[in-house]
Amino acid sequence: MLTDTPLHELEMRVVYGNTLCALAAQHPNIYVLEADLSKASGTNPVFCCSYPDRFINVGVCEANMIGVAAGLAVEGKIPFCASFTPFATRRVYDQITISVAYAKANVKIVGTAPGITAGPNGGTHMCLQDLAIMRVMPHMVVLSPADAYELRACLHWMAEYEGPVYLQLLRGQLPPIFDPSYGFAPGRAQHLRSGGDVTLVSTGYMTSFARQAAEELAAEGIAVDLWHHPSIKPLDGESLAQSARRTGRVVTVENQSVLGGLGGAVCEFLAEQCPAYVSRLGVPDRFGEVATEEYLFNKHGFGVMHIKEACRTMMRRAQCRL
Repeated sequence: MLTDTPLHELEMRVVYGNTLCALAAQHPNIYVLEADLSKASGTNPVFCCSYPDRFINVGVCEANMIGVAAGLAVEGKIPFCASFTPFATRRVYDQITISVAYAKANVKIVGTAPGITAGPNGGTHMCLQDLAIMRVMPHMVVLSPADAYELRACLHWMAEYEGPVYLQLLRGQLPPIFDPSYGFAPGRAQHLRSGGDVTLVSTGYMTSFARQAAEELAAEGIAVDLWHHPSIKPLDGESLAQSARRTGRVVTVENQSVLGGLGGAVCEFLAEQCPAYVSRLGVPDRFGEVATEEYLFNKHGFGVMHIKEACRTMMRRAQCRL
């Protein structure tokens, strides 16, 4: 149901469904495709009841969902496909490769409950690789919004952009980082705090935790230069390099494996453009498990206390001036 409640008081999946409804009123070519998980993604009942002729539930058949979406795109439609993150990426990677990315089809893919937020569903549903595998896909834009206002802005941009996009969708309610005036642009990071001691780079779910860590470190006299990157691909290398040149020390944190995602993108860019010490926080090279987020933060060392300690450790190193 459409509501006047401030976006940051709503679950992200509710914002997703409501925003698609608003966009569908402006764009008659927007279609929503689901693989029997429309309640989980937030398009049921709001979108399927408002636009039943533009809502397609393919059943538990994600590969077919991508194929149908690619066909709709060829016919000039703008399909948004959603499923649990592992089913929206790993399970259908070949279909995305050939039918979407290779063909440059205008398909929007949405992976819900990314990383450790899938906790109760365990390792089979806890996808920790989607940023990495989607980032290396040619022609694919990869996004991970940090709050409801950024999610809405990303969806508006996606509806106008001609080409394949992958977006991580947190399903629950998130604390506000931005405000209703926020505007999204791909390849543009958001500067959330200025500092000259250490650069802290985050994306998506982890940005609110990174902001908390930066605020608490300020009380200790450590000035963090905090950057949120909603766009993993394209990456805002210019802002990253400018900050890294000032601090010489970089900490990345993400709700993903430390291999290949945001941390990988940062390391690749800095190694070629602006060498600096980098510490990557996230899940190490292993599968997920049934557990609470707090347990996984502590086990793998990327919660607020761990972000703070990584920044302190970086402060004990001399600036990298290679």
